[in-house]
Amino acid sequence: MATTNLIDLVVETTKNAYVPYSHFPVGAVLVAKNGQVFTGVNIENASFGLTNCAERTAIFKAVSEGILDFEELIIYGETQKPISPCGACRQVMAEFFDKDLPVTLVAKDKSTVVMTVGELLPYTFTDLT
Repeated sequence: MATTNLIDLVVETTKNAYVPYSHFPVGAVLVAKNGQVFTGVNIENASFGLTNCAERTAIFKAVSEGILDFEELIIYGETQKPISPCGACRQVMAEFFDKDLPVTLVAKDKSTVVMTVGELLPYTFTDLT
């Protein structure tokens, strides 16, 4: 799904991560159906619960600009295997994305795994209503 250009962009974006505590930078690139691209990085805080993940940063940037229709999400971490989003990010994805939206998970060597939002979180909180 994700092109080489988008993978290069997510790797570059990760350089903006603010990670003075964990030293674990993560980047995200969210592509809207209208072609707009939103980037996000994890932003830490000394009060660790106030940290925001890269995925949510990108999603919230898009939503705050009135964009609610998306094509794909790409997530990069400096990990040996493709990175996996945390549970909070998965639930936020379930709120704003179609269950079939592709999510490309990218490792440090640029290897990828593509999953859907539904595969990442098969039993969402929104399924309970």
